[in-house]
Amino acid sequence: MRKIVIAGNWKMFKNQEESKEFIQGFLPNLGKTPTNREVVLCIPFTDLNILSDILHDSRVQLGAQNVHWESSGAYTGEISGAMLQEIGVRYVIVGHSERRQYFGETDETVNLRLLSAQKNGLTPILCVGETKQQRNAGDTESLIINQIKTGLTGIDQNNLVIAYEPIWAIGTGDVCEPEEANQVIGLIRSLLKNTNVTIQYGGSVKPNNIDAIMVQPEIDGVLVGGASLEPLSFARIVNYK
Repeated sequence: MRKIVIAGNWKMFKNQEESKEFIQGFLPNLGKTPTNREVVLCIPFTDLNILSDILHDSRVQLGAQNVHWESSGAYTGEISGAMLQEIGVRYVIVGHSERRQYFGETDETVNLRLLSAQKNGLTPILCVGETKQQRNAGDTESLIINQIKTGLTGIDQNNLVIAYEPIWAIGTGDVCEPEEANQVIGLIRSLLKNTNVTIQYGGSVKPNNIDAIMVQPEIDGVLVGGASLEPLSFARIVNYK
């Protein structure tokens, strides 16, 4: 059985007080959420410790937004897998398009971060996807194949989530039709040794399109950006029909 994982990525939003306010408004909406849906919040590093205590024994799993490939060392501004594991983090986003675009992440460094996450008992959420220019040039398939093959070298596919994020649909207002997303995710699944890996869709996921996304047979969840910042909005997504 493929696990359904609904994850929110807060990016660089919410201080500790704002994160506590969010949880107070969010948790009461999970009383009827089906038990087969894993709910994850990937939040800024400064919020992790305080929400680790608040979310203990709740329906929500804690996630971080990045992890370094070394266990310690002179890597200013980075954080290790052991540091995350120590405070109760279960998931970590690796290779998000913004990390690739703004901070020089490559498929090779993404692979190192994936290995580090798994070594420390974390479940990585590997992000892959193409730009609008790459899509228009017809390079989506070759790009995705390379990202998957290089990124997953030596990776345990029994402890992994993949998120397909068409970069051209992230925060742009452009919409990747659910059928198109389903087709690309089917391609990703065909490249895997373990076809039961959870594969999410990410890219302008909102309350008004979640139902259409989740009826697609290859899609096992979503990675949500802006719509995960508001409690009722994210609750609607988690409780899709």
